[in-house]
Amino acid sequence: MPDLISPRPAKIIAVANQKGGVGKTTTAINLSAALAEIGRRVLLVDLDPQGNASTGLGIGPEQREVTTYDFILGDAKAKEAIHETDVENLFIIPATTDLSSADIELISNEKRSFLLYDALRDPALAQLEFDYILIDCPPSLSILTVNALVSAHSVVVPLQSEFFALEGLSQLMLTIREVREAANPNLRIEGIALTMHDRRNKLSHQVEADARNTLGELVFKTLIPRNVRVSEAPSFAMPVLDYDSGSTGSAAYRALAQEITARER
Repeated sequence: MPDLISPRPAKIIAVANQKGGVGKTTTAINLSAALAEIGRRVLLVDLDPQGNASTGLGIGPEQREVTTYDFILGDAKAKEAIHETDVENLFIIPATTDLSSADIELISNEKRSFLLYDALRDPALAQLEFDYILIDCPPSLSILTVNALVSAHSVVVPLQSEFFALEGLSQLMLTIREVREAANPNLRIEGIALTMHDRRNKLSHQVEADARNTLGELVFKTLIPRNVRVSEAPSFAMPVLDYDSGSTGSAAYRALAQEITARER
């Protein structure tokens, strides 16, 4: 399904892993911030009912009158749903727990897997001229995650550097393959981002070796370290790049953004 609204539409990247606690939302926030820092205009779509990406970028519950739920159902236009953040060039469509009922409410909708696809290709959104649209998916392979995969050009998969990390990846890969076959043949894996990597820990190095042996060039060169500043930043409602610009976590997300922008068409 080609993009028809612009000769150079925004690149849409889903950040997905059905397993919780792998650094998915942290990666969505900080990769978005790193892309914005180098001058790219970025929209982060919070598709997780927990709304952690919204909280982590300073959008409090009282500000979320219009949310991703309204946006994907067509009850709100892009300009109504999008919030500016305190990070220059970075915008967000926030989420609330309303999304939790989406699976049940959308089951009878014939276009249930294409609602986000249609919303993101609204000409009014194209006029805002985003370079990247990142989607923070829920930690499950739900209808919301399928919507993200149908909408996206590629997928970034955060993978924690811990035992059993690769075991949970097979189901996500199967879902990506099914989406390719049924709805989005051009969907590709942007890369596997190894998160929570502890260079002092032999297990982290073993997981990295196993991932690179199994997945080859799909694994990003950049390793996201286990870093206390990365963990602290969300409690201050800001990306780590703003919370502690000189931290190892900030450097890693900048490097990851550079890997991705190096592939720009």
